[in-house]
Amino acid sequence: MPSWKSHSRIRLATFALLLAFALPFSPSLIDTLAAHTASSPPSEGQYKISARESRFIVRAFAGGLLSALAHDHTIAIREFSGEARFTFVTVEPASLQLTIKADSLEVMDKVSEGDRNRIEDTMRSEVLEVDRYPEIVFRSTSVSASLIDGAKHQTKITGELTLHGVTRPLTMDASVTFYEASLRAQGQFVLRQSDFGIKPVSVAGGTVKVKNELKFSFDIVANR
Repeated sequence: MPSWKSHSRIRLATFALLLAFALPFSPSLIDTLAAHTASSPPSEGQYKISARESRFIVRAFAGGLLSALAHDHTIAIREFSGEARFTFVTVEPASLQLTIKADSLEVMDKVSEGDRNRIEDTMRSEVLEVDRYPEIVFRSTSVSASLIDGAKHQTKITGELTLHGVTRPLTMDASVTFYEASLRAQGQFVLRQSDFGIKPVSVAGGTVKVKNELKFSFDIVANR
């Protein structure tokens, strides 16, 4: 049979519990709970694109009757910025915004300095018209994703690309891998210059020209 001391302890514990529930929350306790909620992990991750750590390439292909005598060109996009937003765990909903400085495109081919300057001058003044259209902008409208393995996802990014003053829909596929404080997106897409009001460069009466289609490939790093 329980002793009187045991009964006393039980009554004291019961009284303490009733007293605790009867007391109103103090401001300090409310502040503590609010701080705990604020420190909970966010549901959305925001990543800033790092051009220094990334690689963004354009391939232009020679065409025309004398295309065998001409050269394909590899062009690097040097200056770009933007941000990507992804929902943790599910990835979706997500978004991507990217801005490219049109005059930052540089020829990577092994050509003479004179040829390099001529190609870049033509690209900037006649093709992209960078003085009139200094930026190339992509904004996503939808992103879908499926898990491949671990932290790697296959995504389909649909949005609008504004190039040479013309806005057109664009869809690209990219594999996206998430790390502790960064992500890496790799993929490619193709676009037609004529869709953006650009006339492909043509010389020698059209016997040598750049094909209408350009191939873009990217390996982009973004950090939280």
